[in-house]
Amino acid sequence: GQTERMKATVGTSLTFAFLLGLIVAILGNLYCRDVLVLIKTPEAILESSTNFARILFTGLPILFIYIIYTTFLRGTGDSKTPSYFLVISTILNIVITMALLFGWLGLPRFGVEGVALATIISTLITLVLLIVYLWRVKHPLALDRMTIEKLRLDRQIMKLMVKIGLPTSIQMIFVSLSTIAVISFVNKFGAQATAAYGAVNQIVTYVQMPAMSLGMAAGIFGAQLIGARQQARIGELVKSAIMLNYIIGIVLIGLVYLFSEPVLSLFLTDLQTLGLAKELLHITFWAYMIFGHAMIISGIMRSSGTVLWPMVISIVAIWCVEVPTAYILSNTIGIKGIWMAYPISFTFSLIAQYVYYRLFWRGKTHQRLFDTK
Repeated sequence: GQTERMKATVGTSLTFAFLLGLIVAILGNLYCRDVLVLIKTPEAILESSTNFARILFTGLPILFIYIIYTTFLRGTGDSKTPSYFLVISTILNIVITMALLFGWLGLPRFGVEGVALATIISTLITLVLLIVYLWRVKHPLALDRMTIEKLRLDRQIMKLMVKIGLPTSIQMIFVSLSTIAVISFVNKFGAQATAAYGAVNQIVTYVQMPAMSLGMAAGIFGAQLIGARQQARIGELVKSAIMLNYIIGIVLIGLVYLFSEPVLSLFLTDLQTLGLAKELLHITFWAYMIFGHAMIISGIMRSSGTVLWPMVISIVAIWCVEVPTAYILSNTIGIKGIWMAYPISFTFSLIAQYVYYRLFWRGKTHQRLFDTK
């Protein structure tokens, strides 16, 4: 019921997102070529890659605001509106990409740079449509006069945002670095192994998304319950989210196991690579239900602003369990060992998150209303 406080949060977040996007856009334009040279981008595509990157960096302030705004909507329990506008954005992106790539409607052919430009244009159009829609339906998050007046940096809100957001950002950086480390292990086994890794990862993305979405939803609902002083219902929330995780996981993962060959055939044509990818998929896929369980426990704790320890546990699970295990097993039993590291890491993460949740997080002041049975 604290509408003014919500508007202040929206105003500060939008202002901060725009300024942050502006800083990253400037730095990206200045140094993207140097970074591309550093990661050994082939000379033949260096120029077009630089142009592509500069267009995307220039559009980051718009992209940041769009992401922030749709996140607000989910935070109020409205997950449908962002989904509808994501569909609009995707359709616009496809149409504008084709138009700029191939010079439709008399437009000049932009080539690969047109793909980046289409992303920015479609995001900008979608953002404008979203703002107009929210204003017309008189949504609490509409960009009305009060919100516009709050478009400034509130020091207290900023401090809280950084406190909550920084650990998550650090966690994402470590996750990205671990992916680079694992790819380096895979690359040692040759082109077929790299292709198999890419194909399996494509499918993992679709199975991983519901697990991550449930974790985010649990965090949003948990925050709303804490804000409404209904902490006693968090136990119900945890049980419901975990049950959904395993029901959705069994259905999705079961379908992938049943139809693994035709699904992988969408990404691979070489029969030997296809066989390898199928083996790797069977080794690791079931463990994404464990991953989803850990995400839900982590999301619940984040709902109260507890972000440090979930972050520490995730980083330890990745860099002290997953990466060393992948390295050791890849050198002892071969490429299959890399995929065995994922279930081991996910299991460690779930156990550690759950231990912290049960022994420490539930004992906090705002959790005293819990039914501790």
